[in-house]
Amino acid sequence: LYFSAQEGILIFYHIKDLQYEIKICADISQPISSLIFSPDYTSLLLVTDQGTVYSYRPAHSGEAVKLLDTSSSCFLAADFLTPGNNYCVSVTTLGEVQVWSLEDGTFLSKLNLGIEVHV
Repeated sequence: LYFSAQEGILIFYHIKDLQYEIKICADISQPISSLIFSPDYTSLLLVTDQGTVYSYRPAHSGEAVKLLDTSSSCFLAADFLTPGNNYCVSVTTLGEVQVWSLEDGTFLSKLNLGIEVHV
């Protein structure tokens, strides 16, 4: 079970029978608004409401890597663009859909929906 604490800490609970173990996986020092697993469960996106997206790979047990920073106050959400784990799509409250490369955070494309978006 993965979850985030208010302070931007990614925590893993390993639960087996009536026993559990807690592990702090990453500290990104920003409140995490959502956690999204890739379709093959090899990567976890950590999304902040300030528009920063981090990648964490549970099998590698390393630190979270900053993929992109939209620095947008109107950033709403992000998710994997399937199939595969190579691209991320984000959306702003102003209706701008953006596509990013997860390899290096390169901005690839955008589409303006022409409407405001809400959760």
